[in-house]
Amino acid sequence: MKRRNFLAVGLLLASNFSAITSAQAQVSSMGEAINKSGRQRMLSQRMAKAYLQIGLEVDLEKSKKILDLSLSNFDRQAVELRAFAPTPEIKSALLEMEKTWSSYKELLVGKVANKQDAKAILSLSEEMLRMNDSITTQLEKHAGTSNGQLVNLAGRQRMLSQRMAKYYQAAQWGLMPADGSAKLEAARKEFIASMNTLSKAPINNTRIKEELEMAQQQWLFFDNAIKQTEDSKGRNMAATNVATTSERLLEIMDKVTNLYQQISG
Repeated sequence: MKRRNFLAVGLLLASNFSAITSAQAQVSSMGEAINKSGRQRMLSQRMAKAYLQIGLEVDLEKSKKILDLSLSNFDRQAVELRAFAPTPEIKSALLEMEKTWSSYKELLVGKVANKQDAKAILSLSEEMLRMNDSITTQLEKHAGTSNGQLVNLAGRQRMLSQRMAKYYQAAQWGLMPADGSAKLEAARKEFIASMNTLSKAPINNTRIKEELEMAQQQWLFFDNAIKQTEDSKGRNMAATNVATTSERLLEIMDKVTNLYQQISG
C-alpha cells in the first residue's frame, strides 16, 4: 500500500475509534466492565506508542490526536469502572491503579516528547499494563462465564496490537529495552494463538466470523510491517506503516470485542 493510502486510512481510523470508545457513558453489565477494563489495558500501550511516534515525528498530527483521545478515554473509563466496581477488592485495585496513572499521565502531557521521559514512559506502560490486566482478570473471574472469557481474550488482542507497535517504535527511536525484542515476539506469538482460539469459539455468529476474517487479513499487513528493518531513508515510512496498520487492527478487534460483549450481556 502506498504511503498516502496509509495516511488516509489512519486519519479515518483515529476518528472511528474515538466514536467507538465514546459511544457508551457508563458501565451497566459485567460484559461491558470486562470490555472497558480491557480497553484500559490497551490504552496503556497505545499512549506509549503514540508518544514514541510523536518523538519520532511519525504521522505527527494523527499521533498527537491519538494520544489526546486516549488520555481522555482512559480518564473517563477509570471513573466509570470505579463507580461500577462489583467488589471491594476490585475497587481497591482500581484506586491503586489510579495512583500510577497519575504519574504516567504527568509524563505523557505538558512537555515536548523527549528520550528521557520516553524511557520512563516505557517502564510505566508496563506497570500500567500489569495493573489493568489484573483488574480485567478479576472482573472476568467475578463474571464466571465462558462468554466473559471471550470478551477478555478478544479485548487482549487490542492490547497486543498496540504493544507490538510500541516496541517497534521504541526500536526506531533507539530506546528498545534489553528484553523488548523478546517481549515483541512473545506478543506476536500470543496474538496468533489467540486468533486461533477465537476462530474456534462455538458462540461465533456470522458477524463475528466475518470480523475475525477481516482481522486475520489485517494481521498479515501488520505482521509484515513490524518485520520491516529499513535504513535511515526508509525508516519513517516503515514506522508510519506500523502506526497505521496497528490502528486498523485495533479497530477491527474492538468491533469483535464489542460483539462478544453483546452476547455476554
